[in-house]
Amino acid sequence: MNNTMYDVIIVGGGFFGCTIAHFLKQRFQRVLVVEREQELFCRASFVNQARVHNGYHYPRSYTTAYRSRVNFPRFVADYAPCIEKSFIKLYGIARYHSKVNGQQFRKFCANIGATCRPARPEFVRLFSSRLIEAVFEVEEVAFDADCLREQARQQLAEAQIDLWLGETVIQVFADNQQITRVQLKNGRSVTTQYVFNCTYSAINHLFGARAFPAAVKHEITEVGLVRVPEELRNLGITVMDGAFFSVMPFPARRLHSLTHVRYTPHNAWFEQDVGNLHPYAILNAYPKTPRIQYMLRDAQRYLPILTQAQPVESLFEVKTVLINNETDDGRPILFDRLPNTQVFSVLGGKVDNIYDVLACIEKELL
Repeated sequence: MNNTMYDVIIVGGGFFGCTIAHFLKQRFQRVLVVEREQELFCRASFVNQARVHNGYHYPRSYTTAYRSRVNFPRFVADYAPCIEKSFIKLYGIARYHSKVNGQQFRKFCANIGATCRPARPEFVRLFSSRLIEAVFEVEEVAFDADCLREQARQQLAEAQIDLWLGETVIQVFADNQQITRVQLKNGRSVTTQYVFNCTYSAINHLFGARAFPAAVKHEITEVGLVRVPEELRNLGITVMDGAFFSVMPFPARRLHSLTHVRYTPHNAWFEQDVGNLHPYAILNAYPKTPRIQYMLRDAQRYLPILTQAQPVESLFEVKTVLINNETDDGRPILFDRLPNTQVFSVLGGKVDNIYDVLACIEKELL
């Protein structure tokens, strides 16, 4: 199988990689997806809040909020079988140390055209009136990552896209604009016209000396899975914009995810501080001591009924964000091209970013 020739090779079998592959199959005959794990959607595409954003999360980044608002209805329609929307979503605004107040949040929602109304009294009573200034009912949904994985697998098979699982790309050699060689760990070498690097946390680790490093920060993050009391079973709750924790339905496990701005990030680094050490190597060596009890303990101050929540499991993963957006919480896409080659790197922080990525690809190829 050495020197196999493809039109396009996508490195990374997560949501972005699989969706891009299916999109490009409409334009190219021979498309290959290479994934280092033994299954699709094993890493960041699975280990996250499973939230489909509708803009509410980003009052300090209007562009990110607006793009989420625009993409939201399209994503919900395109992936309808995998969308969980049978719950009510609440946003609570912290009374102290919040970066927005209730009035500002409502105005922000109006500006991006997002539904936002005062929560019903039975929901408001769930929160501490001492610590929460206002509670709003909004429109957000969750996705089932297992369902998305199965849908992606079927799409790849029906489109006759080759899929290599358990294969690690160690380097991409972009010698000229026409031909790029992709070297795998097992010694296999593949050539292609286009390469799309959709490896998320490994985005800077495929090009050797010719790297065009993305300015990113990595974090080891913990997503707690909890069994919530009956009163919260059909609710999703986010408290912001300082305390900032979320209790969201996690459809793939029929539980709720729990994340906290203080305790979810365990360890953070910039790549220049660790040399060529791979982010997954750092994750594998990390002791992964859960902080889920600390998350619950702090969240209970704002939402007392969480004293009845039962911790079930903690999922650990590397989260990668663009350094420029650390302060405003923005989540734009990164779409970059290695100069004088047909090699592209893609990084998105949210599933709804996919439409912005596809628009960039269409513009580039046309």
